[in-house]
Amino acid sequence: MKNIEQWKAELKKAAKPEKIEILSRFFKTGKGEYGEGDIFIGLTVPENRKISVKKFKLNLDEIKEMLASKEHEFRLAALIALIMKYEKAKKEEGRKEEIVKFYLENTENINNWDLVDLSCPQIIGDYTRTHGTETIEKLSESKNLWEQRIAIVSTLKLIRNGEYRPTLKIAEKYLQHPHDLIHKASGWMLREIGKKDRETLREFLEKHAHEMPRTMLRYAIEKMDVKERKMWLDKGK
Repeated sequence: MKNIEQWKAELKKAAKPEKIEILSRFFKTGKGEYGEGDIFIGLTVPENRKISVKKFKLNLDEIKEMLASKEHEFRLAALIALIMKYEKAKKEEGRKEEIVKFYLENTENINNWDLVDLSCPQIIGDYTRTHGTETIEKLSESKNLWEQRIAIVSTLKLIRNGEYRPTLKIAEKYLQHPHDLIHKASGWMLREIGKKDRETLREFLEKHAHEMPRTMLRYAIEKMDVKERKMWLDKGK
């Protein structure tokens, strides 16, 4: 498609090839790592956003083609455009539903933590806030690591609106999860709860600190003072 080729050309022009090696290491693209085989062009998120936020008028088929790209920054670009498309569709229920459905049908290409974290609160999180938690509960039961991360990170929108129960429920489910990326995401969301309601976080820690993965616990207590952090770490496993 002509629009897609033009979009890619704009992104390539803004890229800095000297950043490729750094990004490849940062996003763990080595053999056996979670981003194995991912390809980078060396483009920063601000530069990508500057270009891609203007592409929201492209249709979903065009965005799907971009999202299917092997290059990481092209997939990110597709999600930036999709978020803006969703924002513009908020007052039109049918269009909003269509974008959520599109997102859920294309999670195979939302396949690194930055792609998840940038997009899911704005789309799935916002939708969950007005339509209930069924979608994120289903994603939390997925066998796919990125769908599991979408489930917990999407609750960021709920936390910011004072609704903590869905986060606590999913974080509890992930206590025995084997992957560090889920521990980090869960701890991050618990920390966000603590920013707004420290007692709710403390209640969760009182119940679960002894069984929380160390990374999850460290992320959750990051904003506490040194003395309290030490207390919870001592209670941890």
